[in-house]
Formats: sequence, structure tokens, C-alpha cells
Amino acid sequence: MTLETGNNKSATRCAFTLIELVLVMALLVVAVCMVAPRMSDFIRGRALDSEARRMMALMHAGQSRAVSEGMPMVLWFDGKQNACGLEEETPPKGGDPKAEELDISEYVQITPVTTGALASTRFNNMPAIRFLPDGTIDENSPSSVVLTEGNSKLELVELQNHTGYEVGG
Repeated sequence: MTLETGNNKSATRCAFTLIELVLVMALLVVAVCMVAPRMSDFIRGRALDSEARRMMALMHAGQSRAVSEGMPMVLWFDGKQNACGLEEETPPKGGDPKAEELDISEYVQITPVTTGALASTRFNNMPAIRFLPDGTIDENSPSSVVLTEGNSKLELVELQNHTGYEVGG
């Protein structure tokens, strides 16, 4: 019988007490509370970066289509619907079969910015970037596109030689 009692004592020594479990849980809660805000900022920044990459891909597609098809292409921005799209400037009667539309994350705001006194390029009454058949960008197109999410901001800036956009400040 003493052997059984000895086994019971060793079994209780290996287990955690309720107080120890509560203390560990409290430490975990404190750690999560400290890390959570930074993680949300990180995730938000990744979403903004992802949208910028998608926008750059659509810009490259528009430029490639303009050169390969020999027709001007427009990349329009719809701030109300939080979307943008790419299509021929003068589509055929049935519409542009290769037209693309990109829904932007509801948390990201897109703002095309035009500098200078020139009138901004518009397509269907929306601001637009116009890609010319020679691979350049129309001089009346926005000089930059600002993507904003909360306090984070990312800017796609037109290159000085008017051949594309790059991620800037």
C-alpha cells in the first residue's frame, strides 16, 4: 500500500495547480495585448502593398495592350465604387472583350493626382491614365496615384520619361 500512496504523491507533484494555469493565461493575455496593435498595422500595410502591386500589374497590362494592339488604352478610376478598370479608349460596338475591372479593398482609397495647369484625362467622366500606342503615357494623365489606408499611404509616381509608374513615397 505504501507503494500506491507513493505513486499518488508523485502524480500530484507533476500536475499544474489552478493558480499556475491562471498566471500563465494572464501572461499570455498581456503578451497578446502588446503584440496585437503592431500586428494589425503590419497586416494593414501588407494589404496596401498588395493593392499597389495589383494596380501596377494593371498598368503594365494596359501599356502592353496599347503597344501590341496599336490603340490607346485607358485605366480609369472610380472612387465611388472603389474600383478601376482597363479598356480600349474607343471600344468596338460590342464593347472591349479584353476589358478588365479590378475591385479595390474597401479599406483602401485611390486618389489620382494631376499636377500642372493641364486638364486631366477623363474616361466616362472618371479620372484615367491614357496609355499611348508608342508605350508612353499621355501628358494629361495623372502624375501619381495615391493609395491610402488609415494612416498608411503609398504613392505610384509617373516616371520622368513618361514610360510608366513606380512605387514612390
